Formats: sequence, structure tokens, C-alpha cells
Amino acid sequence: MNQHILQVSELTKKVRFILESELNTVWLCGEVSNFIAAGSGHWYLSLKDSKSQVKCAMFKGNNRKVRLNSGLPRNGQQVLVRAKVSLYEPRGDFQLIIDQLDDAGEGFLRQQYEQLKNTLLTEGLFDPLIKKAIPKGISTVGIVTSPTGAAVKDILTVLKRRNPLLNVIIYPALVQGNEAKFEIEQAIITANLRQECDVLIVGRGGGSLEDLWSFNEENVVRAIFKSKIPIISAVGHEIDTTLADYAADLRAATPSAAAELISENIVEKLHKLVSLNQRIRQANQRNYIKFKTNFQHIQHRLSLLHPAQKLNLQQQKFDDLSFKLNLNLQQTISQLTIRSRQLNNRLLIQSPLKKIQFHQNKRAELEIRLANALIINYKNKQNQFKHLIEQLHLVSPLATIARGYSVTKNIKRKVITSVAQTTIGDDISIQIADGIITAEIKKVEILKK
Repeated sequence: MNQHILQVSELTKKVRFILESELNTVWLCGEVSNFIAAGSGHWYLSLKDSKSQVKCAMFKGNNRKVRLNSGLPRNGQQVLVRAKVSLYEPRGDFQLIIDQLDDAGEGFLRQQYEQLKNTLLTEGLFDPLIKKAIPKGISTVGIVTSPTGAAVKDILTVLKRRNPLLNVIIYPALVQGNEAKFEIEQAIITANLRQECDVLIVGRGGGSLEDLWSFNEENVVRAIFKSKIPIISAVGHEIDTTLADYAADLRAATPSAAAELISENIVEKLHKLVSLNQRIRQANQRNYIKFKTNFQHIQHRLSLLHPAQKLNLQQQKFDDLSFKLNLNLQQTISQLTIRSRQLNNRLLIQSPLKKIQFHQNKRAELEIRLANALIINYKNKQNQFKHLIEQLHLVSPLATIARGYSVTKNIKRKVITSVAQTTIGDDISIQIADGIITAEIKKVEILKK
């Protein structure tokens, strides 16, 4: 007979399968040792008692939900865990995979909580189909809580702010301690016997699991379930969930939130009434204007049938046409005036007057320049003439004549420089310094050299 020889990996795989399929989930209480918070976010530890220990792992997706006063688990701390039995195949180590970890005291409470929750759930106490609706138009509110606690103060503050007309009846009860569960149950029973309120708020302020445990007691949960009055549970803070929350007809996150749920805001109602009143007044005003307009229209139609009204209407039309005619004339004149100005401006832009003015200015400038040039030229000519006079004076025979000399000219006014140019009997003129002498040649003599 051939016996199958297992590989080590096959053996660890089979053992893991048997452990996980047979044992599944277990609750275990023990002391923490060798705790390690890995960089990956996973936790690794051992749970031990006086005789044995077992290795455990808690992955980061689950350990984020752990709420311990010490923050992380401490070596030596007693804890209660819910875990799956498994085997770490690479090393063949028997281990637990923890999915819930609590301090040992709170852990036992949590275990009781889960067991009772499952029992009551099976009985149908949490069935949403049988929950009672919270009534509208609430006039009286019952509160089951401690009369000196913060919860009742918060509820009364919210109710006073939102709807001070609500009647409030407080059914006092302890909300913590051994006697609390009996007093809460009795308060709910009393409220149902008296039938004084429309809705009942059952709750208290926040605290630890132990502080809120009265609302996880079976007798309290069953009293809530049996109540004929709709109950709103308002236990602790939003993150706190008790079995009373599951049994109640409605859960509020906090006592203040419960007060908000059952109280109508009177201020909002007043605003709505004011808005409705304003809308009614506006509607009445519109109807009044409508009827008044219809009346005026009918009155107008009646008046149109009277001859005087027709004459007045014709006169009004005439006046209206006259007014329109005058207006059109004025507009036409205005448009023509504007057009004339536009054309005049265009004409001025294209007019030769500017060019003429430019050339006139240029001519005036040239005339000034010409006059200046003539004056300068005249002075230059005058100076030249004076200079020529001076030069002429230097060569003029007048100076010589002034010293006693004379100039003789024939009848043709030519200067006689030689006797050969004369004939006896010719008329001659002799110019001396102070005049001219006319003479006739009687005798001609030629001087010998």
C-alpha cells in the first residue's frame, strides 16, 4: 500500500483549513505580551495565561476601531478579543486573527451586549416594520431621564427655544448604577399608564460603555418595545449605540437632537404666517385693482356713448395730432439744423479760406522779407553810390576847375583837347567853377613845344 507523503506546505495548508473551518470565531480573554505595532499598521502580540500563550495578529483595518483608555494595548494588560483561529503557513505557527479587542472589563460587557442583541433580534424586538410613527402636532412631551443630569437641561433648552408652548412632563429615573434599569423601566410603565404625553424621550448624556449599560439591560429594552407611546431613544453621543436605540421607534444622536425632532420651530411658523398674511394682502390688493380697473373700463365705455364725449374725443384727437405735428416740425427743424451744422462743418473743413489765409500769411511774410531786402539793397546801393561819388570826385575835373581850370566843349558838347579840333567862328562853351561861358573863336594859335 502506497502512502501519500505530504509536503510541508500541504500539511500547513490542511491544518489551516481544519482550524478555520472547525473553530471559526472564538472569544478569548488573556494578558497581552510581546506587543508590536508594525510600520504597516498591523499589530502583532501574544495572549497568555498562567499555563499557555498563543500568537495573534490584528490587521490595521480592524485595529482602527479599538478604543482603549491607554490608546494602544500594553504588555500585561488583560483584554477580551474576538478572533478567528488560523495558521501562519510560512512558519507553521498556530495564531489568532483578531477582529475585535476590548479591555477585559468592557470586553465582557461587549460580549454580553452582542449575545443579548442577537437574542432580542431573533425575537423580533428590533423589527423596523413594527415601529410606531412619531405623531405630528405634538403638544406634550414626556422625558425619562435623571432630573439633575445634563441631558434634561439640553432637552428643555432646545424645546424652550423652538417651541415654548410645548408641555413637558419629566419622569425621573436614575440612568446609571444597579438600580437604574428598574427605575427606567418603571418610568416607562408609569408614562404608559397615565397617557399624559404624545411622545416619550428616553435617554441620558454621554459616557463609557459601563455608564450607558442601563440602556442595554433586557428589562429596559423590553419596556421600550411594549410601550404604547412612541419612544425616541437619545442615549449618549452620536457614536454610542445601545440596545435601547434598536428597540425604540426612533433614534436620536443626542438628547438635544431628540428635542429638535419632536419640536416644531414656532419662529419658522410665525415667519410662514407672516408670509401667508402678506400673500393674502397682496392677493386682495390685486383683486381690488382688477375690480377697480374693470369698473373704470365699464364707466369709460358708457361715457363713450355720449355726443359730448365724442366731441371731446375728436377735439382731443385734434389736439393730439396738432401736438404730434408740432413735435414732428420741431424734430424736422432740429434734424435740418443739425444737418446744416454738419454740412457747414464739412464745408469749413474743405473750404479754401485756410489755404488763402495760409498764402496771405506767406505773402505778407514775403512782402516783409522783400521790404527788408529792398531796404538792405537800397542801403547797399546808397553806400556803393557814395563810394562811387567819392571815387568820381577823386577823378572829376570839377575839383580841378575849382582851382581855376576850365573845360572847353564844342557845340556838340565834346571836350576840346586840341586846337586842331576848332575852327575860327565855332561856338564853344567854357565851364568854370561857378558857371559856363559861351564864346566864339576869333583866333587860333598853336603853341610850340
